[in-house]
Order: sequence, then structure tokens, then C-alpha cells
Amino acid sequence: MTINIQPIGKISTPYKEKFAIPRQPGLAKSAEGKITFFEGFNDPNYLRGIEQFSHLWLLFHFHQTADKGHSPLVRPPRLGGNKKLGVFATRSTFRPNGIGMSVVEFGSVSYQNNQLSLIVRGIDLLDGTPILDIKPYVPYADSIVQASGGVAQHSPELMEVTFSEQASSQLNQFESHYPKLAALIQEVLSQDPRPAYHKDSHSDKTYGMSLYDLNIQWQVINQQNVVLAIQLI
Repeated sequence: MTINIQPIGKISTPYKEKFAIPRQPGLAKSAEGKITFFEGFNDPNYLRGIEQFSHLWLLFHFHQTADKGHSPLVRPPRLGGNKKLGVFATRSTFRPNGIGMSVVEFGSVSYQNNQLSLIVRGIDLLDGTPILDIKPYVPYADSIVQASGGVAQHSPELMEVTFSEQASSQLNQFESHYPKLAALIQEVLSQDPRPAYHKDSHSDKTYGMSLYDLNIQWQVINQQNVVLAIQLI
């Protein structure tokens, strides 16, 4: 049986590459996304009443990994990348149908120049991700206090993030255009986005990630993520 699914729109986000995107939604609360609706769904009636919900479910397509296939077993970063679990026991992006889901915070609805858009916050989606569906988050049904989270029962430990003198100066140049830039960098880097096999190393390797049109470079020094430079790409 074949099922055809038509995206209803796509989302614009600060995350221009997969590396360093938080592994779950809500971990970087300053990350804001804008969903732009495609023709056929570009009607404000589709979102009528959505403002009464503080949070929403987004169903989306892992468009950059869908063509890479999938495997019954994957290596979750939470387990250090060394142990395997069944793909259906994880939130791996390498899935049979490439479908993802995230809970995000509702921001606002806009309809300008005949274009419908929806602002959401706390996102963990790559820029340009196709959106398949939007559903309201219903607390009494969707929040289960006694639920067991298996290997992901607890939130990850956070790393301290500091800015070098050079990075602080560069940050001041860009914050007028990106008001939440400092908070976003701190929230993303506090999750320690390095590959799992790097986390026990003591090298002076410099890492880089793309946020908006900026390249953020940092090093791990004394168990802290130190931002070294913030530069235009």
C-alpha cells in the first residue's frame, strides 16, 4: 500500500545544518521558526482558534536524510554512540518514512500580502524542513506524569558556555539584527553538540556551527564551551 502525503508548508529556522541542532524540542527556547504555508493551505481559516493553545505538535519530514535509507538498529547519542537500539525505540532521523514530530511553543499568526505564516519557538528543525501537519498540544492527554522515558528518562546535563573577548565584541555587532543571538548560542552549546565519541577527548579541537548566516566557533576548555568567534559566512 502506498500513501501520498503533501506538505502543507515549510519552516525557516536559524539552523542551517544538522550539526548542533538540539536533539529534542524545547531545549533551545530562543530558537524561533516561521512556517510559511503552501498554495492550497494558504488560508487563515486553517489556523482559526489556534491561539488558544500554548503549544503545538509539528509533524515534519526529515528531508535531508530520507534518501539515505534506514536500518533496524541505530546508535543513539544518549548511549555514547556505541550501543544499538531498534530504530522504533529511538527518535533517530533515519526512519522508514522519515517522519519527525516536535512539540513547540505557539508564537503568533500572520497573514500579510496574501501569505499565511505561523511563528513557533523552541524548535529543533533544520531550515527548510517540510511541514506535514500541525496539531494542538493538549496537556491532559499529552502529558503523562508517570511515564517512563527509558534511556532518556532525564534531561541531559548542561555545560557552561562562556564568550571570549573577541566573541563578545562580535556578538555586540550582530545582536541588533538577531536580538536573542547570545541566548540561542548558549542554549545550543550547553547541550554539548559534539559527536558522542568526542566527549571524553581532551583535544584542543575547534568546532563550528551555523546559525542564521553566522559561523560560530568554539572550543571545550576546562569542561566549558568557550565561544571563540562569531563571523558572517
